Amino acid sequence: MKTKFDLFEETIAIVCLSSMTILTFVNVVARYVFSASLSFSDEITTNLFVLLTLVGAAIATKRGAHLGLTLITDQLTDQSRKIVTIAGNLLAIVFCAVLFYYGVLMAINEYRLEQLTAGMQLPEWIFGSFVPFGALILMMRFLESLSKSMKEEVN
Repeated sequence: MKTKFDLFEETIAIVCLSSMTILTFVNVVARYVFSASLSFSDEITTNLFVLLTLVGAAIATKRGAHLGLTLITDQLTDQSRKIVTIAGNLLAIVFCAVLFYYGVLMAINEYRLEQLTAGMQLPEWIFGSFVPFGALILMMRFLESLSKSMKEEVN
């Protein structure tokens, strides 16, 4: 059963991917049919890609769909495999926490400096906040994965 958080994640991913696809298609048509490009489309698409990547990674974490090399872990005992899984989740949480921290610092700095995007002249911190927002969602999924792996019984 999907939770509200699952639906929230998936809605963000759908909106990002749909917007990127439509913007890119419209830009290609404008470029080849009208010989004019939409200057803002690359900027929006790039920033949405950052958010989509982090949210997509969170969805993959929830589903256990991240690529992994099991050559070594297949040779481990169940207890050792559990320890490696817990260590991997802990490292991922630390990575997400660092990404969140520096993402917040980046967004605050962009806000303080009143930086504007090149094409649309919008405040850069709006798009910069996608990094800590996505990192927070991803960290929550790794915390969930850590909790699940710690509760699993070893045979």
